[in-house]
Amino acid sequence: MEQSSGVKADAGRRYRAYPARQQAERLTGWGHSCRAVWNLALEQRQYLYRHRGVTLRAIAQGAQLTRARAELPWLADLPAQSAQQVLHQLDRAYDHWWNPQHPAGPPTFKKRSDRLAVTFPGQAVKVRKLNRKWAEVRLPKIGWVRLRLSRPLGGVVRNATVSHDGLGWHISFGVATGTEPAAPNGLPGCGVDFGVACSAWVSDEPSPRLLPPTLTPGEQRRLLGLERRKARQVRWAKRHNRGRYSRRLRRTIAQIAALRARQARRRLDFTHKLTTDLAKSHGWVGIEDLPVKYMTRSAKGTVDAPGRKVRQKAGLNRAILDNAPYERRRQLAYKAPSYGSELRVVPAPGTSQTCSACGRRDPHSRPGCGRVFACTACGHQAHADHNAARNIQRIAAGLAVDSTRSHPRVARPARSRMREPPGERVA
Repeated sequence: MEQSSGVKADAGRRYRAYPARQQAERLTGWGHSCRAVWNLALEQRQYLYRHRGVTLRAIAQGAQLTRARAELPWLADLPAQSAQQVLHQLDRAYDHWWNPQHPAGPPTFKKRSDRLAVTFPGQAVKVRKLNRKWAEVRLPKIGWVRLRLSRPLGGVVRNATVSHDGLGWHISFGVATGTEPAAPNGLPGCGVDFGVACSAWVSDEPSPRLLPPTLTPGEQRRLLGLERRKARQVRWAKRHNRGRYSRRLRRTIAQIAALRARQARRRLDFTHKLTTDLAKSHGWVGIEDLPVKYMTRSAKGTVDAPGRKVRQKAGLNRAILDNAPYERRRQLAYKAPSYGSELRVVPAPGTSQTCSACGRRDPHSRPGCGRVFACTACGHQAHADHNAARNIQRIAAGLAVDSTRSHPRVARPARSRMREPPGERVA
C-alpha cells in the first residue's frame, strides 16, 4: 500500500480503530490541540481583516506556526503535518464561504464538545494488512494502530483522519482509486420524491420506501431519561460547582453521545442502501432541488414578533433532517457515474400540486398536508408523494411543455419554478 504523489483522492474508506490506552490518550490531546489551532488561526484572520483589511492564508500562518512550535510544548507535541492540515482546512472553509455556488456559511469557532479529529497527509501514514479482517496503520509519534478491515482500501492512500465519537475511535482514508465513470447502463430513468411521512417514493414503484425507526422504543425512553438527567446535573453544576462538569455529568454526556452515534449510523446505513439501489437500477434519477436550509428554518421569531407553533415546527425540522435529503443528493451525485447512471435535479415548486395524469396544476387538488391527491380537473386520485414522483420523472426526462421534447400531458412550470432557488442566490 504505497503512496504516490500527484493523485487526488476520489473515494473514502472508514474503519473502526482500536488504539491502545496510551495511544488513545495522546490522540485525545492531539484532537484538542487541533481544535485550539483552528480557533487561534480563525481569531487571527478575523482580527487582521477587521482592523487592517488583510486576508491571511495558510502559507503565512504556517511560518508563524513553525516559530510557535519552538515556544509551546503542547503545540510541539502535535505532529507538524496535522497542524498544517488544520490551516489548509481553514483555507477550504473560507473558499467555500466565498463561493456563491456553495451552501457553506462563514467558518465558526469549534467548541470543546465538538468531534475530535486529527488529520494526516498520505505521506505520513503507512497501512499494512495483517489478515483478512485486521490491518494496522502507522501514525507519526504514535506507532502502529490496529483497525478492523471491513472492506479493502482499493487504492492509494492520500490522507487519513483519526476521529472519535460516542461509539469509539475511527480512521478515515481518502483513497485514489483511479476508476473512470462507467458507460451508460441503458436502463429507464425514474423520479424520486423525498418526504417525511414517506422517506422516498420512486415513480416506478407501487409503495414507498420507509426509513426504519433509528431508535427502538427502549432507546427512546433511555435517551429521554438521560437528557433529563443531564439537565439536572448541568443545573446543579452551575449553582453549586461554579459551572464545572463532574464525572457523573461527563458520563451522562458520553452515554447520550453513544445513542446519538448509533442513531446516525442507522440513518446513514439506510441512506447508502437507498442511493446505491437507485443508482444501480436506473439509467438516471430525478430528484427535487430542495432548499433544506430554508425548509428547516426555526419558527421562534423575535422578542417583538414571536413565532407560532414553534415546538411543532421544531419537530418537523427534526423529521426532515432525520431523512437527510442533502446527504441523499450528495451520495447520488458520486454514485450515479460509477454505475452508468445520471443524477438530474429539477425545480421543486409545483410538483406536489400538479396532476400527473392531465397536467393541471391546482393547489386545491392537494388540500392541507394530506396524503391524498385528488385532481379537481380530471378526478385522478393517487398518493400525493407518488403523484409528485411521477411529475419529477417527467420533468427530469425533458418532457415539460416548454422543453425541446414536449409532452402535452405535463403542465408548464410556474414562473416561480424558473427562478433561482434561494440557496443559490448571490449575496
